Amino acid sequence: MTGPTTMRLSSLLALLRPALPLILGLSLGCSLSLLRVSWIQGEGEEPCVDAVGEPGGPQNPDAKSRLDQSDEDFKPRIVPYYRDPNKPYKKVLRTRYIQTELGSRERLLVAVLTSRATLATLAVAVNRTVAHHFPRLLYFTGQRGARAPVGMQVVSHGDERPAWLMSETLRHLHTHFGADYDWFFIMQDDTYVQAPRLAALVGHLSINQDLYLGRAEEFIGAGEQARYCHGGFGYLLSRSLLLRLRPHLDGCRGDILSARPDEWLGRCLIDSLGVGCVSQHQGQQYRSFELAKNRDPEKEGSVAFLNAFAVHPVSEGTLMYRLHKRFSALELERAYSEIEQLQAQIRNLTMLTPEGEAGLSWPVGLPAPFTPHSRFEVLGWDYFTEQHTFSCADGAPKCPLQGASRADVGDAVDTALEQLNRRYQPRLRFQKQRLLNGYRRFDPARGMEYTLDLLLEAVTQRGHRRALARRVSLLRPLSRVEILPMPYVTEATRVQLVLPLLVAEATAALAFLEAFAASVLEPREHALLTLLLVYGPQEGGRGAPDPFLGVKAAAAELERRYPGARLAWLAVRAEAPSQVRLMDVVSKKHPVDTLFFLTTVWTRPGPEVLNRCRMNAISGWQAFFPVHFQEFNPALSPQRSAPGPAGAGPDPPSPPGADPSRGAPVGGRFDRQASAEGCFYNADYLAARARLAGELAGQEEEEALEGLEVMDVFLRFSGLHLFRAVEPGLVQKFSMRDCSPRLSEDLYHRCRLSNLEGLGGRAQLAMALFEQEQANST
Repeated sequence: MTGPTTMRLSSLLALLRPALPLILGLSLGCSLSLLRVSWIQGEGEEPCVDAVGEPGGPQNPDAKSRLDQSDEDFKPRIVPYYRDPNKPYKKVLRTRYIQTELGSRERLLVAVLTSRATLATLAVAVNRTVAHHFPRLLYFTGQRGARAPVGMQVVSHGDERPAWLMSETLRHLHTHFGADYDWFFIMQDDTYVQAPRLAALVGHLSINQDLYLGRAEEFIGAGEQARYCHGGFGYLLSRSLLLRLRPHLDGCRGDILSARPDEWLGRCLIDSLGVGCVSQHQGQQYRSFELAKNRDPEKEGSVAFLNAFAVHPVSEGTLMYRLHKRFSALELERAYSEIEQLQAQIRNLTMLTPEGEAGLSWPVGLPAPFTPHSRFEVLGWDYFTEQHTFSCADGAPKCPLQGASRADVGDAVDTALEQLNRRYQPRLRFQKQRLLNGYRRFDPARGMEYTLDLLLEAVTQRGHRRALARRVSLLRPLSRVEILPMPYVTEATRVQLVLPLLVAEATAALAFLEAFAASVLEPREHALLTLLLVYGPQEGGRGAPDPFLGVKAAAAELERRYPGARLAWLAVRAEAPSQVRLMDVVSKKHPVDTLFFLTTVWTRPGPEVLNRCRMNAISGWQAFFPVHFQEFNPALSPQRSAPGPAGAGPDPPSPPGADPSRGAPVGGRFDRQASAEGCFYNADYLAARARLAGELAGQEEEEALEGLEVMDVFLRFSGLHLFRAVEPGLVQKFSMRDCSPRLSEDLYHRCRLSNLEGLGGRAQLAMALFEQEQANST
């Protein structure tokens, strides 16, 4: 009996052996779940008993209130705004910049101590080598009434005594910049500073400590703890230390006698605050190098020199530039080495991705080329040779390759030849014969791409020569994006709209005034309107009816309807009105700080358009000429429910901001040929107009005014930036412009082209011609 039973058990265990881990896992999981449930119930029993108690009511009111309070913490509550009517209302003043409101500060300010003898030499060399790396660079001198070199901000104290100069410099930094910067670096003008390393050092230091960091030197006859920072190598002062030092400056200036400003500052900090100079802080070492006399920077290769933040002394400006060249080359080599290491890491990691080597973009580490999702997003290539480009700004099929574009192409060809020689030397050496074909395009995700077909002459080590044609691809990647400094503008500027009106436009002016009242006067926009009524030689005379009588009555009605609104009008008489001559009349009637918005009777400016006018027109810097959206002829462009791109498909684009509730809009296009609308300041216009009068005199000026618009005056006779961009808020109904034969050839051509392009898209014009041919054939 024992034998068969043992055999049955062993056979049963053999069958259950594969399932034993599963059974054990289920048992262990169930046991842990039961234990966890019992623990949760045990923890929850006491609070429930304390909070609820008997059915008759809560036994512990405090526990009940705590439970209700915990529930309220998780429920959103709307707190209504209440203002005490008995207290006077105080307007909240917002700061000019959000950085000021948040209390943010710039990182580093650099102060350079200079003198009368070195301001125009060493100080200029310092400015040219490091000024573009720091947010603010100031120069302090004891010379009274020092003349500042171009591009440098010089502060004159009027006393060249060392202690006085240092004391007044610290006082100036505290008074004017103590609340704006975290760190202050003070140096002499005979010091070369490796700016990127100094900026990186400051980025690793905590700003909430009193720190006096530099090259520590011992006072003569003092202890080891009494150290000052050598001024020749520069030193860092934290903002908190400068704030604490400020009350002691007057006392230190009277009590401490020293011929060196750095020693005076060191003694003042030790005596008043007990803070000495340190060369190392928070694991960061301030490294400096003392340059021997007549030492060549190109031959210096010591570790201390290669890793230095500051080099001293620098005896002349030429040596400053040589040091800058050497350290720039070292930083460039270090950057290339880091790039190669990162590219190697990217290659290794890419092999582990699902795409494998196919997912590796060229060049390694840069974004892949832009992938268009439709034919409208395809980036086109521009074709060029060494002499000509076949993508011209004026639409011409071919134009000379010159200026910056020529320099760009030459640099791309030279770079391609350099890379080929670097790759194949010493076996082969290439010489360029000529550029066969060139293509380039701008990819917003990568940069400027080039494809060059080069005819090269390959020379071997034995002197054999052979002509080769090779295609190379290059990429000029986008570098670090920087914010360009722009003058401050505000949306509170008053806009003066100027509307020139011909007699033929008097009827359309009534619709303009109604739209102006609805979009500008009704929301109380900060804008005024001046109507410039242009009479012909025989119009509006004695006994003749006034063609602008209805316009004047409508303007008076709007002034009555909207108290405080002012709609002025000026009457001029001209046989052939010129836009520049009309603007001359208006310009003399307004102050020089007036912001003009030159408009047309078909324009409908709204609040958004006026705000963009205020933001894009910058006094002394930029003039703005928007490109309006022109609707097509409704007879040729019927209403569509799903508009598409103009001229490329069956449906033209609909007007920007069209109201879908009013039905499908008529298509149209942005009219690049028209330049009647513009935003600019009166002072800028007067300056450009004066330059025009200075360059053109007499009859030549009169002839030029006939063929110029206001935009042409800014373009040719002004040094301002001319900003021209599409404006989706300016939508004009279809109208045929009156192209006067008195206009110049260029203006007449642009006027005619605007009328022809405004008829409809290519698909609509083709359909109209097809229907006309069908009608004629029948």
